[in-house]
Amino acid sequence: KGPREQILYVPCIYRNTGRKKPDFLATVDVDPSSPHYCQVIHRLAMPNVGDELHHSGWNTCSSCFGDTTKKRNRLILPSLISSRIYVVDVGTDPRAPRLFKVVNPEDVFWKCNLGYPHTSHCLGSGEIMISTLGDPAGNGKGGFILLDGETFEIKGNWERGAETPPMGYDFWYQPRHNVLISTEWGIPKCLGYGFDPNDLKKGRYGRRLNGWDWTSHTYIQAIDVGEDSAPLEIRFLHNPDAAEGFVGCTISSSIHRFYKTQRGDWAAEKVIQVPSKKVEGWLLPDMPGFITDILISLDDRFLYFSNWLHGDIRQYDISNTRQPRLVGQVFVGGSISKGGLVTVCRDEELQSQPDPFFIKGKKVPGGPQMIQLSLDGKRLYVTTSLYSAWDRQFYPDLIQDGSVMLQLDVDTERGGLRVNGSFLVDFGQEPEGPCLAHEIRYPGGDCTSDIWL
Repeated sequence: KGPREQILYVPCIYRNTGRKKPDFLATVDVDPSSPHYCQVIHRLAMPNVGDELHHSGWNTCSSCFGDTTKKRNRLILPSLISSRIYVVDVGTDPRAPRLFKVVNPEDVFWKCNLGYPHTSHCLGSGEIMISTLGDPAGNGKGGFILLDGETFEIKGNWERGAETPPMGYDFWYQPRHNVLISTEWGIPKCLGYGFDPNDLKKGRYGRRLNGWDWTSHTYIQAIDVGEDSAPLEIRFLHNPDAAEGFVGCTISSSIHRFYKTQRGDWAAEKVIQVPSKKVEGWLLPDMPGFITDILISLDDRFLYFSNWLHGDIRQYDISNTRQPRLVGQVFVGGSISKGGLVTVCRDEELQSQPDPFFIKGKKVPGGPQMIQLSLDGKRLYVTTSLYSAWDRQFYPDLIQDGSVMLQLDVDTERGGLRVNGSFLVDFGQEPEGPCLAHEIRYPGGDCTSDIWL
């Protein structure tokens, strides 16, 4: 029932593009009645080069509902590679954000013995919590940075106790069930230069969901979802009473449902498997779908995810969470389109390779990656950059031409996806040169930022 989105905030990356420019936060006009529709109307350049802005979060979200002193006026922007944390003022002028504070990497290193910050969530306490991939040296280590919600100074680590997971990435918490569950991507110093198949079977990619006691902040449980599965984005159902959710596993291209058992601990079961395709002309003979982002609609009815390599976005009805039902699918790029370098030799799902994807006369480079859904569930926004080192490796055209933002129209009654042919934000036309647009946020909160208590 919230207002329709009019602007979006999108981190844009120049690292690994060959352009020695700082990353920036783009403000994009998505109001169809505006003369600047589908245009970047403001760019907030960071003061440093090579940060790799990644996923953002709020100083305040629905976890602070009812506290009238709290305002969603600061956007927290962790830098995956430099380990800086930027705090952006989006309250003074939402259409022209300004830099408010910089948390230096040495503070992250010395105060927390952590590095490579990833996901930021606000807490009901008013504090801000940021997950990390590793330690300052680039070894894997799952931990959490705690920021003061007023001063944005580092307070220290959220986690307590001697035991920590071997890797980190994303997280979601659910206080009504006294749990936080985090995921594992891989060892930062291995990920930094791209995807090396030789790292597989060597314990360099994640395979577990990690359970934490929300009250004591201690690590209590590991849930194995398969070797080299690389579980990335994790989402509980939005209903704060729900004791279940979904996680997308990138390399294994599977979706697992995680849930609370009758014993009171947590378990996971695979509920969706995207079959790999037998191919020629690619890095490996089997090409996984490469599920990179997932989200759940605010009414907990639909699950969406993107296959970055295959090039499709899927919509599943999750009315029965144990048996998701595919109700929408659309191809918007990817590595298997006709006329490309890859030949599909065997495909369990498609009769033929998809046609190349064009919109407004432009052939879209890359594949669908980050997704964000409107509050009413009717518009799904999509960007095409995953991570600059992997973009450069898998989609060289993406580095040269820049990424794009697309919008899909969603059938919220029966299910179904359709590309909006009049919507295109082309980040290949940026004044400083083509860049890589990543995650999408709305000023008022969205499907992946807010946790209800």
